[in-house]
Amino acid sequence: MAEEKKKQQAQAKAPKGKPAKAEKESKAEAPAEKAPPRERIIPRILTRYRERVIPALSARFGYTNPLAAPKLSKIVLNIGLGEALANPKALDTATAELSAITGRKPAVRRAKKSISNFKLRAGVPIGLTVTLRGDAMYEFFDRLVNVAVPRIRDFRGLKPDGFDGRGNYTLGLKEQLIFPEIDYDKIEKIRGMNVTLATTASSDEEGFELLKELGVPFAAPGGSAMLTTFGPSAKPAASGSSAKLTTSGTSKRAS
Repeated sequence: MAEEKKKQQAQAKAPKGKPAKAEKESKAEAPAEKAPPRERIIPRILTRYRERVIPALSARFGYTNPLAAPKLSKIVLNIGLGEALANPKALDTATAELSAITGRKPAVRRAKKSISNFKLRAGVPIGLTVTLRGDAMYEFFDRLVNVAVPRIRDFRGLKPDGFDGRGNYTLGLKEQLIFPEIDYDKIEKIRGMNVTLATTASSDEEGFELLKELGVPFAAPGGSAMLTTFGPSAKPAASGSSAKLTTSGTSKRAS
């Protein structure tokens, strides 16, 4: 009798249904649904480079391999913030503006050594920098060349003397208001920045031809010029008495 009672008690205490371990194994065996891969949108500057720039450079410099043609490698934006020594809030404001322009959080650059004449101590933030590569680089280049640069006051083309001898081009912008991402009513101070277009070109001539074919509006000798930046109906540059800017196939008179 005692043995029968023990069996009945053990059966009553046993959990109903499958054990917890078996349930976990069954869940693990069920295949998880994967999200469909996002379709990549190729930047139009990259498409222009593959379809038009590479053949033009190959014909100009005699490249036998398309991979030998120079290309953009990165774009670097730098802002100096000497005012941050007296106004620490300037660093936050400049960070927000540069983030809006590039879509990336800037890296803070700090002083490497102390200079008493400038009241500078080592480790104090004195600048911001952003490096763009890949699709983000081409998208920013598109906005810079076709939207921001033509909005420069009294724009007559970029000076072609900003090359460093290795095919990299640097231009200085005096104000951040030329970028449409910046709200004029919310800025505290007009700040400039340096934009460096780094290429794989081995000489300034190759770098100049690459950027010109990509749509950088360089000024022709003599000041006034017909500048072509982007568009399938683009026309070759030609000097004249009036300065016009052709952007995306449309013509606008530069003021």
